[in-house]
Amino acid sequence: MKKACCVIVACIMAVLLMPLGGCAAPAPQKEEAAVEQSYDERLQKCKEQIEAITDFKPQIVIVLGTGLGDFVKSLDVKQTISYKDIDGWPMSTAPEHAGNLVFAEYRGLKLAIMQGRLHGYEGYSEQEVVLPLRVLHMLGADTAILSNATGSLNPDFRVGEFVCVEDQISSFVPSPLIGKNNDELGSRFVGMTDAFDKNMHDTVLKLGEQNNIPVHSGVYLQVTGPQFETPAEIKMYRSLGADTIAMSMADEVLAARHMGMKVCAINCISNMAAGMEEEGFTEGSVEETVKGVVPNFQKLVNGLLDSLAGA
Repeated sequence: MKKACCVIVACIMAVLLMPLGGCAAPAPQKEEAAVEQSYDERLQKCKEQIEAITDFKPQIVIVLGTGLGDFVKSLDVKQTISYKDIDGWPMSTAPEHAGNLVFAEYRGLKLAIMQGRLHGYEGYSEQEVVLPLRVLHMLGADTAILSNATGSLNPDFRVGEFVCVEDQISSFVPSPLIGKNNDELGSRFVGMTDAFDKNMHDTVLKLGEQNNIPVHSGVYLQVTGPQFETPAEIKMYRSLGADTIAMSMADEVLAARHMGMKVCAINCISNMAAGMEEEGFTEGSVEETVKGVVPNFQKLVNGLLDSLAGA
């Protein structure tokens, strides 16, 4: 009887301890693999849908930040595709982000312009945020010109001026490179020492001088948002060496460099960060400020494109 009781107890303990063993562990790995495979298939599907609509092969991607959508008026637009017409392409929900993929030409250069980007604060994963950039690279683009509206942490950088990014701090947002690596896009580990192309960076600074447009060189920091930062947070970010701050773009730089793309990033200073000035700012004032400097932004980007075209 005693022996039988021991056998029963042993059986019960074995059942109770089963979830603690290694037998349940592979399930999340399989689920993660399925998600990654689905994402890679989604990239390919988006690429194929665009190819079914147009045979346009972009060389350069231009991502337009808040208030900068009118830049496309300076270009020879060939075709416009709404994000909603590409199955699997994330929709842009942020204000002043139209949600259009514009194919255009400028001095023989073939451009893919994103009128509206994706942000993590919209509820998208970092992989979804950079999906459009990855698809456009798969279509042929090897250069990215990124822009955004930013707050200034540097008292010498004022509202309405520009900052061509020389380096960035992305430590406060998840990396879009986390997860199973797609070897066809890039290598597992990516060096970020020369994240921003020096030739394009120097060209933008020179264009500022030639056109009497204030253009600084500085360090950019991305946060998740959507709330604006507190004065204490801004004080911390300043101590880290950041000159400008916003809620996008650094993750796109990571994805672009993973794919070996050349990158140039231009900040438009839309406001002084919290604690830098007494007066406050609102989302509406940010948009109005950026819209007011679109002509200067156009001169900088078109001048950069002239340089890339060898004009």
